[in-house]
Amino acid sequence: MPLALITGASRGFGLALAKGLAERGWNLIVDARGGRELEAAARTIGPGVLAIPGDVADPAHRRDLTTAVAAAGGGLDLLVNNASTLGASPLPPLYRYPLGALEQVLKINVLAPLALIQELLPHLSPGRAIVNVTSDASVEAYEGWGGYGASKAALDQISAVLGAEQPGLRVYAFDPGDMRTAMHQEAFPGEDISDRPEPERVVPSLLRVLDDSPPSGRYRAADLLVASGKEAG
Repeated sequence: MPLALITGASRGFGLALAKGLAERGWNLIVDARGGRELEAAARTIGPGVLAIPGDVADPAHRRDLTTAVAAAGGGLDLLVNNASTLGASPLPPLYRYPLGALEQVLKINVLAPLALIQELLPHLSPGRAIVNVTSDASVEAYEGWGGYGASKAALDQISAVLGAEQPGLRVYAFDPGDMRTAMHQEAFPGEDISDRPEPERVVPSLLRVLDDSPPSGRYRAADLLVASGKEAG
């Protein structure tokens, strides 16, 4: 059975994707910062799941993930860099964005995914896939989203260059769009975000990318859903 590693899989899009892949018979390695929440999530995913709690920004934790992949044997078929942080909340304008908080956003959203890719690249055979979960905030100028958007813009560029440098792999920057998640709620404290789609509604668009195996590049869930005649909301 194929093996996927999904970071940030205790809730939201990461958890929904893990369930979607498990239903297809994938073996999974999942992580998240909250150990109890991750263990509870793993029980809902099903068999064939190894949960390793930890912070992907921690080099020791990344080594634990790499060791688990190596121990599984057969290599890694899919790496999904989904773990992310919003940063300061409520979202501040850039002119008064706390630089310490911005440094942490870049560490988690940019450096950690690249570091994990560097660790796992020997385990990714030709034809395998890397998915870096990005955002429309990386390409659109939304007030207050400068810190998070800058980190995702950097991740977009890392994805694009890796795709050029590693032609044997499929490297995707995947933009799921707005979703009804805890992180999105943090961006809009006190507001009603029930009009956003649940992450489970977005997962099929990424599964379509994985099934169709298009060239490396940036793909938007909204475009894929429109192309398949579905709506995200």
